[in-house]
Amino acid sequence: MKQARFTRDRLSALSKPDLIDLVMELAAQNALLQTRVDELEKQNRQLREQNASLVQRVCDLERRLGLNSSNSSKPPSSDGLAKPAAREKRTRSLRGKSGRKSGGQHGHKGTTLKQVATPDALVHHYPHQCTRCSAMLSPEAATGFAARQVFGLAPPPPLFVTEHRAHACLCRACGTLVRADFPETVKAPAQYGDEIAALAAYLQTQHCIPEDRLARIFSDLYKIRITPATLASLIAKKADSMRVFADRVRDILSGTAVAVKHLDETGLRIAGKTRWLHMLCSTSLSHLRLGTGRGDIPSGLAGTIVHDCWPPYLALEAVEHGLCNAHLLRELQAVIDHDREPWATDMKALLSNALTLTQIARDQGKPAVSPEHAHQIDQRFDACCDRAIKFHEGLPPLARPTKTRKRGRPKRRTGHNLARQMQTHKAAILLFLDDLNVPFTNNEAERDLRMTKVRQKVSGSFRTETGAEAYCILRTVVETARKQGWDVLRALSTSPVQLIRDLNTVDQIQPDRVAG
Repeated sequence: MKQARFTRDRLSALSKPDLIDLVMELAAQNALLQTRVDELEKQNRQLREQNASLVQRVCDLERRLGLNSSNSSKPPSSDGLAKPAAREKRTRSLRGKSGRKSGGQHGHKGTTLKQVATPDALVHHYPHQCTRCSAMLSPEAATGFAARQVFGLAPPPPLFVTEHRAHACLCRACGTLVRADFPETVKAPAQYGDEIAALAAYLQTQHCIPEDRLARIFSDLYKIRITPATLASLIAKKADSMRVFADRVRDILSGTAVAVKHLDETGLRIAGKTRWLHMLCSTSLSHLRLGTGRGDIPSGLAGTIVHDCWPPYLALEAVEHGLCNAHLLRELQAVIDHDREPWATDMKALLSNALTLTQIARDQGKPAVSPEHAHQIDQRFDACCDRAIKFHEGLPPLARPTKTRKRGRPKRRTGHNLARQMQTHKAAILLFLDDLNVPFTNNEAERDLRMTKVRQKVSGSFRTETGAEAYCILRTVVETARKQGWDVLRALSTSPVQLIRDLNTVDQIQPDRVAG
Protein backbone atom coordinates (compact mmCIF):
# COMPACT_ATOMS: atom_id res chain seq x y z
CA MET A 1 0.00 0.00 0.00
CA LYS A 2 2.92 2.33 0.75
CA GLN A 3 4.36 1.63 -2.67
CA ALA A 4 0.93 2.35 -4.24
CA ARG A 5 0.58 5.70 -2.32
CA PHE A 6 4.13 6.57 -3.25
CA THR A 7 3.30 5.86 -6.86
CA ARG A 8 0.15 7.96 -6.69
CA ASP A 9 2.15 10.71 -5.07
CA ARG A 10 4.73 10.57 -7.82
CA LEU A 11 2.08 10.54 -10.49
CA SER A 12 0.34 13.55 -8.98
CA ALA A 13 3.64 15.42 -9.03
CA LEU A 14 4.22 14.79 -12.73
CA SER A 15 3.20 17.26 -15.36
CA LYS A 16 0.79 16.45 -18.12
CA PRO A 17 3.48 15.92 -20.86
CA ASP A 18 5.38 13.60 -18.48
CA LEU A 19 2.20 11.64 -17.82
CA ILE A 20 1.62 11.22 -21.55
CA ASP A 21 5.18 9.98 -22.07
CA LEU A 22 4.78 7.56 -19.15
CA VAL A 23 1.49 6.18 -20.52
CA MET A 24 3.00 5.70 -23.97
CA GLU A 25 6.00 3.89 -22.45
CA LEU A 26 3.77 1.62 -20.39
CA ALA A 27 1.59 0.89 -23.44
CA ALA A 28 4.68 -0.14 -25.41
CA GLN A 29 5.80 -2.40 -22.57
CA ASN A 30 2.32 -3.91 -22.32
CA ALA A 31 2.30 -4.61 -26.08
CA LEU A 32 5.68 -6.34 -25.78
CA LEU A 33 4.45 -8.38 -22.81
CA GLN A 34 1.26 -9.36 -24.66
CA THR A 35 3.32 -10.48 -27.65
CA ARG A 36 5.48 -12.54 -25.34
CA VAL A 37 2.42 -14.05 -23.70
CA ASP A 38 1.00 -14.98 -27.10
CA GLU A 39 4.29 -16.63 -28.08
CA LEU A 40 4.42 -18.57 -24.81
CA GLU A 41 0.80 -19.68 -25.19
CA LYS A 42 1.51 -20.85 -28.75
CA GLN A 43 4.65 -22.66 -27.61
CA ASN A 44 2.74 -24.21 -24.71
CA ARG A 45 0.01 -25.39 -27.07
CA GLN A 46 2.59 -26.91 -29.41
CA LEU A 47 4.33 -28.65 -26.51
CA ARG A 48 1.03 -30.03 -25.28
CA GLU A 49 0.24 -31.41 -28.74
CA GLN A 50 3.75 -32.84 -29.05
CA ASN A 51 3.49 -34.37 -25.58
CA ALA A 52 0.13 -35.98 -26.42
CA SER A 53 1.57 -37.30 -29.68
CA LEU A 54 4.63 -38.70 -27.90
CA VAL A 55 2.50 -40.28 -25.17
CA GLN A 56 0.37 -41.94 -27.86
CA ARG A 57 3.51 -43.10 -29.65
CA VAL A 58 4.91 -44.57 -26.42
CA CYS A 59 1.62 -46.41 -25.87
CA ASP A 60 1.72 -47.76 -29.42
CA LEU A 61 5.33 -48.90 -29.02
CA GLU A 62 4.61 -50.52 -25.66
CA ARG A 63 1.64 -52.28 -27.20
CA ARG A 64 3.81 -53.48 -30.08
CA LEU A 65 6.43 -54.79 -27.66
CA GLY A 66 3.71 -56.58 -25.71
CA LEU A 67 2.43 -58.50 -28.72
CA ASN A 68 3.43 -62.15 -28.96
CA SER A 69 2.13 -65.38 -30.43
CA SER A 70 -0.73 -65.59 -27.91
CA ASN A 71 -2.30 -62.19 -28.60
CA SER A 72 -1.37 -61.50 -32.23
CA SER A 73 -0.59 -63.25 -35.51
CA LYS A 74 3.14 -63.31 -34.75
CA PRO A 75 4.66 -66.82 -34.93
CA PRO A 76 5.87 -68.49 -31.71
CA SER A 77 9.45 -68.29 -32.98
CA SER A 78 9.28 -64.50 -32.69
CA ASP A 79 8.72 -64.67 -28.92
CA GLY A 80 12.45 -65.06 -28.39
CA LEU A 81 14.28 -66.79 -25.56
CA ALA A 82 13.65 -64.17 -22.87
CA LYS A 83 11.65 -65.76 -20.06
CA PRO A 84 8.72 -63.80 -18.58
CA ALA A 85 8.19 -63.23 -14.89
CA ALA A 86 7.66 -66.26 -12.70
CA ARG A 87 3.96 -65.51 -12.31
CA GLU A 88 3.45 -65.50 -16.06
CA LYS A 89 3.40 -68.60 -18.21
CA ARG A 90 5.82 -69.08 -21.07
CA THR A 91 2.96 -70.02 -23.38
CA ARG A 92 -0.75 -69.48 -23.11
CA SER A 93 -3.34 -71.45 -25.00
CA LEU A 94 -6.53 -69.87 -26.30
CA ARG A 95 -8.45 -73.06 -25.58
CA GLY A 96 -8.91 -72.36 -21.90
CA LYS A 97 -9.30 -74.94 -19.15
CA SER A 98 -11.62 -77.86 -19.79
CA GLY A 99 -11.58 -79.24 -16.25
CA ARG A 100 -10.49 -82.67 -17.48
CA LYS A 101 -7.33 -84.52 -16.52
CA SER A 102 -4.42 -84.53 -18.93
CA GLY A 103 -3.81 -87.54 -21.14
CA GLY A 104 -6.10 -89.76 -23.17
CA GLN A 105 -9.80 -89.22 -22.53
CA HIS A 106 -12.55 -91.81 -22.20
CA GLY A 107 -13.28 -93.41 -25.56
CA HIS A 108 -9.92 -92.44 -27.06
CA LYS A 109 -8.54 -95.17 -29.31
CA GLY A 110 -4.92 -95.52 -28.33
CA THR A 111 -2.17 -97.38 -30.14
CA THR A 112 0.29 -99.77 -28.54
CA LEU A 113 3.02 -102.12 -29.68
CA LYS A 114 1.68 -105.67 -30.15
CA GLN A 115 3.43 -108.95 -30.82
CA VAL A 116 3.39 -110.39 -34.33
CA ALA A 117 2.52 -113.99 -35.21
CA THR A 118 5.61 -114.65 -37.35
CA PRO A 119 8.78 -112.95 -36.06
CA ASP A 120 11.77 -112.62 -38.36
CA ALA A 121 14.24 -114.24 -35.95
CA LEU A 122 14.06 -116.54 -32.92
CA VAL A 123 16.49 -116.53 -29.99
CA HIS A 124 16.04 -119.40 -27.51
CA HIS A 125 17.04 -119.14 -23.86
CA TYR A 126 17.29 -122.26 -21.67
CA PRO A 127 18.12 -122.65 -18.00
CA HIS A 128 21.49 -124.35 -17.34
CA GLN A 129 20.80 -126.15 -14.08
CA CYS A 130 18.02 -126.92 -11.65
CA THR A 131 17.51 -124.30 -8.95
CA ARG A 132 16.57 -127.03 -6.41
CA CYS A 133 19.05 -129.87 -6.86
CA SER A 134 21.62 -128.16 -9.17
CA ALA A 135 21.30 -130.91 -11.81
CA MET A 136 22.28 -129.94 -15.35
CA LEU A 137 19.45 -129.24 -17.78
CA SER A 138 19.33 -129.68 -21.59
CA PRO A 139 17.10 -128.12 -24.27
CA GLU A 140 15.35 -131.48 -24.68
CA ALA A 141 13.89 -131.05 -21.19
CA ALA A 142 11.95 -127.96 -22.23
CA THR A 143 8.18 -128.20 -21.60
CA GLY A 144 7.05 -124.69 -22.57
CA PHE A 145 8.17 -121.11 -23.01
CA ALA A 146 7.19 -117.49 -22.54
CA ALA A 147 7.76 -115.13 -25.48
CA ARG A 148 8.78 -111.50 -25.60
CA GLN A 149 9.47 -109.60 -28.83
CA VAL A 150 11.89 -106.76 -29.51
CA PHE A 151 11.16 -104.58 -32.53
CA GLY A 152 14.19 -103.16 -34.31
CA LEU A 153 15.34 -101.93 -37.69
CA ALA A 154 16.95 -104.15 -40.25
CA PRO A 155 20.16 -102.78 -41.81
CA PRO A 156 19.56 -100.79 -44.99
CA PRO A 157 19.50 -103.09 -48.00
CA PRO A 158 22.31 -102.88 -50.55
CA LEU A 159 21.80 -101.05 -53.82
CA PHE A 160 19.35 -102.98 -56.01
CA VAL A 161 20.37 -102.91 -59.68
CA THR A 162 17.91 -103.78 -62.43
CA GLU A 163 19.32 -104.33 -65.92
CA HIS A 164 17.06 -103.69 -68.89
CA ARG A 165 18.00 -105.57 -72.04
CA ALA A 166 16.52 -104.50 -75.35
CA HIS A 167 16.96 -107.50 -77.64
CA ALA A 168 17.24 -107.47 -81.40
CA CYS A 169 15.30 -110.15 -83.32
CA LEU A 170 15.83 -111.21 -86.90
CA CYS A 171 12.61 -111.66 -88.87
CA ARG A 172 12.69 -115.06 -90.59
CA ALA A 173 10.13 -113.94 -93.15
CA CYS A 174 11.91 -110.91 -94.60
CA GLY A 175 15.26 -110.82 -92.80
CA THR A 176 14.64 -107.48 -91.06
CA LEU A 177 16.47 -106.90 -87.78
CA VAL A 178 13.98 -105.50 -85.25
CA ARG A 179 15.23 -104.00 -81.97
CA ALA A 180 13.05 -103.63 -78.88
CA ASP A 181 12.58 -100.21 -77.27
CA PHE A 182 13.67 -99.43 -73.75
CA PRO A 183 11.00 -98.17 -71.32
CA GLU A 184 10.42 -94.43 -71.49
CA THR A 185 11.89 -93.95 -68.01
CA VAL A 186 15.12 -95.77 -68.90
CA LYS A 187 17.17 -93.22 -70.85
CA ALA A 188 20.84 -93.78 -69.97
CA PRO A 189 23.27 -96.70 -69.83
CA ALA A 190 23.42 -96.22 -66.03
CA GLN A 191 21.02 -94.13 -64.00
CA TYR A 192 19.38 -93.89 -60.60
CA GLY A 193 15.90 -95.33 -60.18
CA ASP A 194 12.68 -93.56 -59.37
CA GLU A 195 12.73 -94.83 -55.77
CA ILE A 196 15.91 -92.84 -55.06
CA ALA A 197 14.38 -89.72 -56.61
CA ALA A 198 11.20 -90.20 -54.54
CA LEU A 199 13.17 -90.64 -51.31
CA ALA A 200 15.33 -87.59 -52.02
CA ALA A 201 12.24 -85.49 -52.82
CA TYR A 202 10.52 -86.69 -49.66
CA LEU A 203 13.47 -85.98 -47.36
CA GLN A 204 14.08 -82.53 -48.80
CA THR A 205 10.44 -81.44 -49.11
CA GLN A 206 8.97 -82.90 -45.94
CA HIS A 207 12.00 -82.82 -43.64
CA CYS A 208 13.87 -79.80 -45.09
CA ILE A 209 17.20 -81.58 -45.61
CA PRO A 210 19.57 -79.73 -48.00
CA GLU A 211 21.27 -81.54 -50.89
CA ASP A 212 24.67 -81.72 -49.17
CA ARG A 213 23.23 -83.53 -46.16
CA LEU A 214 21.09 -85.68 -48.45
CA ALA A 215 24.25 -86.87 -50.17
CA ARG A 216 25.72 -87.82 -46.78
CA ILE A 217 22.55 -89.68 -45.79
CA PHE A 218 22.60 -91.77 -48.97
CA SER A 219 26.31 -92.43 -48.50
CA ASP A 220 26.03 -93.43 -44.83
CA LEU A 221 22.82 -95.49 -45.01
CA TYR A 222 22.78 -96.95 -48.51
CA LYS A 223 26.45 -96.69 -49.52
CA ILE A 224 25.44 -94.70 -52.59
CA ARG A 225 28.00 -92.09 -53.61
CA ILE A 226 25.74 -89.51 -55.21
CA THR A 227 26.60 -85.83 -55.64
CA PRO A 228 24.34 -82.97 -54.42
CA ALA A 229 23.99 -81.74 -58.02
CA THR A 230 22.68 -85.14 -59.11
CA LEU A 231 20.20 -85.16 -56.24
CA ALA A 232 19.00 -81.68 -57.17
CA SER A 233 18.49 -82.84 -60.76
CA LEU A 234 16.53 -85.92 -59.61
CA ILE A 235 14.29 -83.81 -57.38
CA ALA A 236 13.65 -81.30 -60.17
CA LYS A 237 12.69 -84.09 -62.60
CA LYS A 238 10.40 -85.64 -59.99
CA ALA A 239 8.65 -82.31 -59.49
CA ASP A 240 8.27 -81.80 -63.24
CA SER A 241 6.67 -85.23 -63.62
CA MET A 242 4.17 -84.40 -60.83
CA ARG A 243 3.13 -81.06 -62.33
CA VAL A 244 0.03 -82.56 -63.97
CA PHE A 245 -1.09 -83.92 -60.59
CA ALA A 246 -0.64 -80.53 -58.90
CA ASP A 247 -2.64 -78.82 -61.66
CA ARG A 248 -5.44 -81.34 -61.24
CA VAL A 249 -5.56 -80.74 -57.48
CA ARG A 250 -5.78 -76.98 -58.12
CA ASP A 251 -8.66 -77.42 -60.57
CA ILE A 252 -10.60 -79.62 -58.15
CA LEU A 253 -10.13 -77.17 -55.29
CA SER A 254 -11.21 -74.23 -57.42
CA GLY A 255 -14.44 -75.87 -58.56
CA THR A 256 -17.63 -76.91 -56.82
CA ALA A 257 -16.43 -80.43 -55.92
CA VAL A 258 -14.95 -79.00 -52.70
CA ALA A 259 -17.55 -76.97 -50.83
CA VAL A 260 -15.26 -75.35 -48.22
CA LYS A 261 -11.70 -74.29 -48.96
CA HIS A 262 -9.02 -72.38 -47.08
CA LEU A 263 -6.76 -69.58 -48.32
CA ASP A 264 -3.53 -68.22 -46.90
CA GLU A 265 -0.20 -66.83 -48.10
CA THR A 266 3.34 -66.37 -46.82
CA GLY A 267 6.39 -64.44 -47.98
CA LEU A 268 9.64 -66.10 -49.02
CA ARG A 269 12.95 -64.90 -50.39
CA ILE A 270 13.55 -66.28 -53.87
CA ALA A 271 16.54 -65.27 -55.99
CA GLY A 272 17.18 -62.29 -53.71
CA LYS A 273 13.62 -60.95 -53.92
CA THR A 274 10.56 -61.30 -51.73
CA ARG A 275 7.97 -63.53 -53.36
CA TRP A 276 4.71 -64.98 -52.09
CA LEU A 277 3.50 -68.56 -51.84
CA HIS A 278 -0.27 -69.04 -51.91
CA MET A 279 -2.03 -71.96 -50.25
CA LEU A 280 -5.40 -73.26 -51.41
CA CYS A 281 -6.53 -76.34 -49.48
CA SER A 282 -9.27 -78.33 -47.82
CA THR A 283 -9.24 -81.22 -45.37
CA SER A 284 -8.61 -83.66 -48.25
CA LEU A 285 -6.51 -81.65 -50.75
CA SER A 286 -3.69 -79.10 -50.69
CA HIS A 287 -2.20 -76.94 -53.41
CA LEU A 288 0.78 -74.63 -52.97
CA ARG A 289 1.57 -72.11 -55.71
CA LEU A 290 4.23 -69.49 -56.35
CA GLY A 291 2.49 -66.18 -57.14
CA THR A 292 3.76 -63.07 -58.88
CA GLY A 293 2.93 -61.00 -55.77
CA ARG A 294 0.98 -61.08 -52.55
CA GLY A 295 -2.15 -59.98 -54.36
CA ASP A 296 -1.88 -62.77 -56.92
CA ILE A 297 -4.54 -64.82 -55.12
CA PRO A 298 -6.45 -67.69 -56.78
CA SER A 299 -9.34 -66.64 -59.00
CA GLY A 300 -12.42 -68.39 -60.30
CA LEU A 301 -13.22 -69.98 -56.95
CA ALA A 302 -16.65 -71.35 -56.04
CA GLY A 303 -18.26 -72.32 -52.76
CA THR A 304 -17.14 -71.08 -49.34
CA ILE A 305 -13.67 -69.72 -48.65
CA VAL A 306 -12.20 -69.35 -45.16
CA HIS A 307 -9.44 -66.77 -44.69
CA ASP A 308 -7.97 -64.21 -42.29
CA CYS A 309 -9.95 -61.12 -43.45
CA TRP A 310 -7.22 -59.84 -45.79
CA PRO A 311 -8.98 -57.28 -48.08
CA PRO A 312 -8.04 -58.97 -51.43
CA TYR A 313 -9.72 -62.16 -50.19
CA LEU A 314 -12.83 -60.18 -49.25
CA ALA A 315 -12.88 -58.73 -52.76
CA LEU A 316 -13.43 -62.18 -54.29
CA GLU A 317 -16.92 -62.46 -55.71
CA ALA A 318 -19.29 -65.39 -56.30
CA VAL A 319 -18.11 -67.03 -53.07
CA GLU A 320 -19.29 -67.08 -49.47
CA HIS A 321 -16.77 -65.78 -46.95
CA GLY A 322 -15.87 -67.27 -43.59
CA LEU A 323 -13.35 -65.58 -41.31
CA CYS A 324 -10.74 -67.19 -39.08
CA ASN A 325 -11.87 -66.73 -35.49
CA ALA A 326 -8.47 -67.76 -34.14
CA HIS A 327 -7.09 -64.45 -35.47
CA LEU A 328 -9.95 -62.57 -33.82
CA LEU A 329 -9.39 -64.34 -30.49
CA ARG A 330 -5.73 -63.32 -30.51
CA GLU A 331 -6.59 -59.72 -31.34
CA LEU A 332 -9.23 -59.69 -28.59
CA GLN A 333 -6.62 -61.06 -26.19
CA ALA A 334 -4.31 -58.16 -27.07
CA VAL A 335 -7.11 -55.66 -26.33
CA ILE A 336 -7.68 -57.43 -23.01
CA ASP A 337 -3.98 -57.47 -22.08
CA HIS A 338 -3.01 -53.95 -23.11
CA ASP A 339 -6.16 -51.83 -23.25
CA ARG A 340 -8.21 -53.46 -20.46
CA GLU A 341 -11.46 -53.06 -22.39
CA PRO A 342 -14.24 -55.20 -20.83
CA TRP A 343 -16.15 -55.70 -24.05
CA ALA A 344 -13.24 -57.74 -25.47
CA THR A 345 -13.51 -60.22 -22.59
CA ASP A 346 -17.23 -60.62 -23.27
CA MET A 347 -16.68 -61.07 -27.01
CA LYS A 348 -13.98 -63.69 -26.45
CA ALA A 349 -16.31 -65.64 -24.14
CA LEU A 350 -19.10 -65.29 -26.71
CA LEU A 351 -17.02 -66.82 -29.51
CA SER A 352 -15.90 -69.64 -27.20
CA ASN A 353 -19.52 -70.39 -26.30
CA ALA A 354 -20.49 -70.37 -29.97
CA LEU A 355 -17.74 -72.88 -30.75
CA THR A 356 -18.99 -75.13 -27.95
CA LEU A 357 -22.50 -75.02 -29.43
CA THR A 358 -21.17 -76.17 -32.82
CA GLN A 359 -19.30 -79.05 -31.20
CA ILE A 360 -22.45 -80.18 -29.40
CA ALA A 361 -24.56 -79.89 -32.56
CA ARG A 362 -21.95 -81.84 -34.56
CA ASP A 363 -21.89 -84.61 -31.95
CA GLN A 364 -25.68 -84.81 -32.18
CA GLY A 365 -25.55 -85.13 -35.97
CA LYS A 366 -27.25 -81.80 -36.66
CA PRO A 367 -26.44 -79.73 -39.77
CA ALA A 368 -26.36 -76.43 -37.84
CA VAL A 369 -26.80 -74.88 -34.42
CA SER A 370 -30.42 -74.52 -33.31
CA PRO A 371 -32.09 -71.25 -34.42
CA GLU A 372 -32.73 -70.24 -30.79
CA HIS A 373 -29.08 -70.51 -29.83
CA ALA A 374 -27.95 -68.86 -33.07
CA HIS A 375 -30.34 -65.93 -32.41
CA GLN A 376 -28.98 -65.50 -28.88
CA ILE A 377 -25.40 -65.46 -30.15
CA ASP A 378 -26.39 -62.94 -32.83
CA GLN A 379 -27.98 -60.59 -30.31
CA ARG A 380 -25.09 -60.83 -27.87
CA PHE A 381 -22.66 -60.19 -30.73
CA ASP A 382 -24.49 -56.99 -31.76
CA ALA A 383 -24.72 -55.78 -28.17
CA CYS A 384 -20.99 -56.36 -27.65
CA CYS A 385 -20.03 -54.42 -30.79
CA ASP A 386 -22.42 -51.55 -29.99
CA ARG A 387 -21.05 -51.27 -26.46
CA ALA A 388 -17.47 -51.21 -27.76
CA ILE A 389 -18.17 -48.55 -30.39
CA LYS A 390 -20.10 -46.38 -27.93
CA PHE A 391 -17.25 -46.70 -25.44
CA HIS A 392 -14.65 -45.55 -27.96
CA GLU A 393 -16.77 -42.73 -29.36
CA GLY A 394 -16.96 -41.31 -25.83
CA LEU A 395 -13.17 -41.13 -25.54
CA PRO A 396 -11.20 -38.06 -26.69
CA PRO A 397 -9.76 -38.38 -30.19
CA LEU A 398 -6.19 -39.56 -30.59
CA ALA A 399 -3.51 -36.94 -31.05
CA ARG A 400 -2.41 -36.61 -34.66
CA PRO A 401 1.25 -35.98 -35.56
CA THR A 402 1.90 -32.26 -36.07
CA LYS A 403 4.37 -32.73 -38.92
CA THR A 404 2.53 -35.28 -41.06
CA ARG A 405 -1.14 -34.39 -41.10
CA LYS A 406 -2.69 -36.98 -43.36
CA ARG A 407 -5.99 -36.64 -45.11
CA GLY A 408 -8.98 -38.77 -44.32
CA ARG A 409 -10.67 -39.80 -41.11
CA PRO A 410 -8.88 -39.35 -37.77
CA LYS A 411 -6.91 -42.29 -36.45
CA ARG A 412 -8.88 -44.67 -34.27
CA ARG A 413 -7.76 -46.92 -31.43
CA THR A 414 -7.06 -50.60 -32.01
CA GLY A 415 -10.10 -51.74 -30.05
CA HIS A 416 -12.32 -49.32 -31.98
CA ASN A 417 -11.10 -50.64 -35.33
CA LEU A 418 -11.52 -54.24 -34.19
CA ALA A 419 -15.09 -53.64 -33.02
CA ARG A 420 -16.03 -51.95 -36.29
CA GLN A 421 -14.40 -54.74 -38.30
CA MET A 422 -16.33 -57.38 -36.38
CA GLN A 423 -19.57 -55.45 -36.79
CA THR A 424 -19.03 -55.11 -40.55
CA HIS A 425 -18.14 -58.78 -41.13
CA LYS A 426 -20.49 -60.36 -38.60
CA ALA A 427 -22.03 -62.74 -41.15
CA ALA A 428 -18.61 -64.11 -42.16
CA ILE A 429 -17.47 -64.41 -38.55
CA LEU A 430 -20.54 -66.38 -37.44
CA LEU A 431 -20.88 -68.43 -40.63
CA PHE A 432 -19.70 -71.54 -38.74
CA LEU A 433 -22.96 -71.43 -36.73
CA ASP A 434 -25.18 -71.71 -39.82
CA ASP A 435 -23.11 -74.38 -41.59
CA LEU A 436 -21.20 -76.95 -39.55
CA ASN A 437 -19.07 -77.76 -42.60
CA VAL A 438 -17.45 -74.33 -42.17
CA PRO A 439 -14.69 -74.53 -39.53
CA PHE A 440 -14.17 -72.06 -36.72
CA THR A 441 -10.61 -71.24 -37.84
CA ASN A 442 -8.34 -71.11 -40.86
CA ASN A 443 -5.85 -73.46 -39.21
CA GLU A 444 -6.04 -75.92 -42.11
CA ALA A 445 -4.17 -73.52 -44.41
CA GLU A 446 -1.79 -72.37 -41.68
CA ARG A 447 -0.81 -75.95 -40.86
CA ASP A 448 -0.12 -76.63 -44.53
CA LEU A 449 2.12 -73.55 -44.73
CA ARG A 450 3.99 -74.31 -41.53
CA MET A 451 6.63 -76.54 -43.14
CA THR A 452 7.40 -73.76 -45.61
CA LYS A 453 8.45 -71.53 -42.71
CA VAL A 454 10.53 -74.39 -41.31
CA ARG A 455 12.21 -74.70 -44.71
CA GLN A 456 12.87 -70.97 -44.64
CA LYS A 457 14.58 -71.24 -41.23
CA VAL A 458 16.72 -74.16 -42.36
CA SER A 459 17.76 -72.96 -45.81
CA GLY A 460 16.97 -69.25 -45.67
CA SER A 461 15.70 -68.88 -49.22
CA PHE A 462 15.58 -70.40 -52.70
CA ARG A 463 18.31 -69.53 -55.15
CA THR A 464 16.14 -69.87 -58.24
CA GLU A 465 12.49 -69.54 -59.12
CA THR A 466 12.62 -73.00 -60.72
CA GLY A 467 13.61 -74.53 -57.39
CA ALA A 468 10.77 -72.73 -55.61
CA GLU A 469 8.24 -73.98 -58.17
CA ALA A 470 9.54 -77.55 -57.77
CA TYR A 471 9.14 -77.21 -54.02
CA CYS A 472 5.53 -76.03 -54.41
CA ILE A 473 4.66 -79.01 -56.62
CA LEU A 474 6.25 -81.53 -54.27
CA ARG A 475 4.60 -79.96 -51.22
CA THR A 476 1.28 -80.29 -53.03
CA VAL A 477 1.92 -84.00 -53.56
CA VAL A 478 3.16 -84.66 -50.01
CA GLU A 479 0.37 -82.77 -48.21
CA THR A 480 -2.36 -84.22 -50.43
CA ALA A 481 -0.98 -87.75 -49.98
CA ARG A 482 -0.95 -87.31 -46.22
CA LYS A 483 -4.56 -86.09 -46.19
CA GLN A 484 -5.65 -88.90 -48.52
CA GLY A 485 -4.11 -91.48 -46.20
CA TRP A 486 -1.60 -92.63 -48.81
CA ASP A 487 1.93 -93.82 -48.20
CA VAL A 488 3.87 -90.64 -49.05
CA LEU A 489 6.94 -92.41 -50.45
CA ARG A 490 4.79 -94.70 -52.56
CA ALA A 491 2.79 -91.73 -53.82
CA LEU A 492 5.99 -89.99 -54.95
CA SER A 493 6.98 -93.15 -56.82
CA THR A 494 3.55 -93.66 -58.42
CA SER A 495 2.47 -92.33 -61.78
CA PRO A 496 0.62 -88.99 -61.46
CA VAL A 497 -2.15 -90.35 -63.70
CA GLN A 498 -2.75 -93.15 -61.20
CA LEU A 499 -2.71 -90.68 -58.31
CA ILE A 500 -5.36 -88.58 -60.05
CA ARG A 501 -7.56 -91.67 -60.40
CA ASP A 502 -7.21 -92.40 -56.68
CA LEU A 503 -8.08 -88.88 -55.51
CA ASN A 504 -10.88 -88.66 -52.97
CA THR A 505 -12.47 -85.21 -52.69
CA VAL A 506 -14.73 -85.97 -49.72
CA ASP A 507 -13.68 -83.69 -46.87
CA GLN A 508 -13.44 -85.06 -43.36
CA ILE A 509 -14.72 -82.30 -41.09
CA GLN A 510 -12.54 -82.05 -38.02
CA PRO A 511 -13.90 -80.41 -34.84
CA ASP A 512 -12.12 -77.19 -33.93
CA ARG A 513 -10.23 -77.09 -30.65
CA VAL A 514 -9.06 -73.48 -30.48
CA ALA A 515 -11.21 -72.08 -27.70
CA GLY A 516 -12.51 -73.73 -24.53
